[in-house]
Amino acid sequence: MTKKEGGGVRKLVKLTIDGQEVIASDRATILDVARREKIRIPTLCYDPKLQPFGACRVCMVGVEGARGPVAACTTKVREGMVVHTQDPVATRVAKGVVELVLSDYPKEALAREGERNELREVAAHFGLTESRFEGERHAYTRDDRHPYIKVDMNECIVCGRCVRACDEIQGAFALSYAGRGFDTRIVAGIDAAFSESSCVSCGACVSTCPTGALDEAAFVAKETIDAKVTTTCAYCGVGCSLEVNVRDDQVVSIDPAEEGPANRGHTCVKGRFAHSYARAKDRLTSPLLRRSDGTLREASWDEALSFVAKKMNEIKAKHGPDALAAISSSRCTNEENYLLQKMFRAAVGTNNIDNCSRVCHSPTSLGLIRSLGESGGSNSFEDIDVTACILLAGANPTEGHPVVGARLKEAVLRGAKLVVI
Repeated sequence: MTKKEGGGVRKLVKLTIDGQEVIASDRATILDVARREKIRIPTLCYDPKLQPFGACRVCMVGVEGARGPVAACTTKVREGMVVHTQDPVATRVAKGVVELVLSDYPKEALAREGERNELREVAAHFGLTESRFEGERHAYTRDDRHPYIKVDMNECIVCGRCVRACDEIQGAFALSYAGRGFDTRIVAGIDAAFSESSCVSCGACVSTCPTGALDEAAFVAKETIDAKVTTTCAYCGVGCSLEVNVRDDQVVSIDPAEEGPANRGHTCVKGRFAHSYARAKDRLTSPLLRRSDGTLREASWDEALSFVAKKMNEIKAKHGPDALAAISSSRCTNEENYLLQKMFRAAVGTNNIDNCSRVCHSPTSLGLIRSLGESGGSNSFEDIDVTACILLAGANPTEGHPVVGARLKEAVLRGAKLVVI
């Protein structure tokens, strides 16, 4: 059987995994099929957003006819393949690997509850609470110089996920490996602090780190979070989906939504970390009215809105409705912008209503209308992933729309041509 998909014609194969007969694309890996079928195969170096790496050897499975256990994350399925995820030899190999990893992992970090830690889950899968191996242990100094990311290399297992996420998702290439053997470690820039490297603070490394070596500087343990609220970031027009962690009605941290159609589990520094303004000491929390002497005083919303309505009616009565105008913000919702224009057109009686997006979007809107007949985009972000050529005119997406900018860099790294005007 064959099936035509975006990347060309794919062949469908039939295989058996843990006694269950399944059909899959010949481009799928054993791990892809196992996860689709809800069959647990532990992993450490694997992240579905990254290219398979096959470094940790924790996802070992048995395949009938193979010379030995194989890595599920890099082994493609084939017709008639018979897979055993509980193969004794494969399990022994994977368990030994985890024990070796734990031999240099701080026991107190493994015992801590509530923090995001895939290594703890993998160790529990194999029934491990400690390692039978003893030897050298690293003694790095924790680095808290980055304003958003804490770095504790004592908890790093050198799985490489942070390096690959920085390269493949953000395209910043800020992280790399240094040293050999036991001394191998992850470094930023030319072995500098994260805060002094080309790191753009997108948090991709934090999202993928399986041990907590990289985490938010002010991360709050899961059990202290009261609720998780899904929302849409309003900083730019990409529309990233965010998971907002709330405690005592306050935002304590933000994670990019893995299923977000625009961002696919990624975000920029603003979307992930710039939520502290909500608790800023100088943030206005009530309206201010100016006294006759020019100073400001706090007022209630009823008093402030009544004052605005009174002044607007006075101006309208004296000079007519066109003496009034309103400008709305692109950071408001569509519904809020609609209400403001409706109020000015229907209640005030003027068409003097504008939006700040005119500054940047008017030229593109006019060009799109003349070229395609529509003022909005004619395709989705997903098209960036399959296109062979990108024409970028009058835009700076890596600064203005960082998540899409990173996606464009990903496409270019895969071989797409980029033309900038």
